[in-house]
Amino acid sequence: MKLQPDQSDAQTISAYGPGWVGVAGEKIAHSVILGARGERIRWAPRFEDLGPEHFAVLAELPVEVVIFGSGGRIRFPKPAWIAPLAQRRIGIETMDTAAACRTYNILAQEGREVAVALLLEELA
Repeated sequence: MKLQPDQSDAQTISAYGPGWVGVAGEKIAHSVILGARGERIRWAPRFEDLGPEHFAVLAELPVEVVIFGSGGRIRFPKPAWIAPLAQRRIGIETMDTAAACRTYNILAQEGREVAVALLLEELA
């Protein structure tokens, strides 16, 4: 049996490190929303800046699941902030940003309708 890698034209993350991600040869050093269909939206700079308006943006995306990368450690959004996602039947999973990058890539390459919202903390 010959095995071949699946071909996907989904936008994926090629590299990541503290405070940045690499997408299509570009280094992004600010918090960002990425979608498998090529969406790229600047997002809240820090966890402390998050509010319901940031998650309302996620609820407008044509996705079935959002992966929330909360920075260097897992921090959960307030239930009221994610209510718009639940109302649209969009799942949300919270994890640290490194795990979010890996999980997003797997789902995007499977052809899932997925977005990742990454908090990329600036280095001091």
